[in-house]
Amino acid sequence: MKKLINRADDVVRESLEGFAAAHAGMVRVNFDPIYVARIDAPVRGKVGVISGGGSGHEPLHCGYVGMGMLDAACPGAIFTSPTPDQMLEASKAVDGGAGVLHIIKNYTGDLMNFEMAAELARSEGIEIDTVIIDDDVAVTNSLYTAGRRGVGLTVLAEKITGAAAEERRSLKEVGDICRQVKDWGRSMGMALTSCTAPHIGHAMFELPDDEMEIGIGIHGEPGRKRMPVQPADEITDMLMEPIISDLPYRRGDEVLLFVNGMGGTPLSELYIVYRRAAEIAAQHGLKVVRSLVGPYITSLEMAGCSITLLKMDETLLKLWDAPIKTPGLRWGI
Repeated sequence: MKKLINRADDVVRESLEGFAAAHAGMVRVNFDPIYVARIDAPVRGKVGVISGGGSGHEPLHCGYVGMGMLDAACPGAIFTSPTPDQMLEASKAVDGGAGVLHIIKNYTGDLMNFEMAAELARSEGIEIDTVIIDDDVAVTNSLYTAGRRGVGLTVLAEKITGAAAEERRSLKEVGDICRQVKDWGRSMGMALTSCTAPHIGHAMFELPDDEMEIGIGIHGEPGRKRMPVQPADEITDMLMEPIISDLPYRRGDEVLLFVNGMGGTPLSELYIVYRRAAEIAAQHGLKVVRSLVGPYITSLEMAGCSITLLKMDETLLKLWDAPIKTPGLRWGI
């Protein structure tokens, strides 16, 4: 294992210490329990938006804390759910009196711990709403979930929902916007290599040099099939077809096309995938009106990518374009 770390047990804490120092003007990091909050939280009269999950997927979730996106994020250990006390304290830290929305990727540990935190927060008088993201079309169930996994759509949901909260919409309105994104988006990913969690010290799974996994999860969970490595266009075809047919999208729909890198894939390769994905969208009569390309929800140093399509309407477009200032996404400022 070759990594820029000191001790495996210190990776998350030391990374957050560096994150706090690098972005001191935007966020603050609480270490007992661990959560990251926007520097001006709580914002009075504004719905607080919280997400979280295991570390190792950076910039998700902590990198999206700030104006126009998340009010707080709860990082667990590498690929491990955060604890209920983290989520409770984060909810209290961002409660501006208008309620708090929890955005949760569909993984069993995340669901259980966020549910416990929501119950505790409600007992302290905080109104909580919850939206579960389950956009992965690759498999119905996985090692970590009952039902579909929450993957790339999480980034888009956090941005659009955060913008709705910034407009001082009610908790119900903010939650409904998030549910609309959840219902209108689909994703699928693939891996060319495994990744190495520091506390394990070796590859999470074995993947021969000449093979790839189609439909992999962000923790290295198995996908639909393992097969010899194919050209980029053929890989993109294998990802786009299940996405487009699942919703299903209709000719004339406007969409946001998100090509995500899993941590070890150069941008040059992601743009090759985007090129083909945009061609396929056009062949199906879809109009790509917004795009996002880059490593925004990763799996440590895994080589591979995921594709997310989100159907857009006037409201979602306006919220996507709204100003944002976070360590991981920034525009309109």
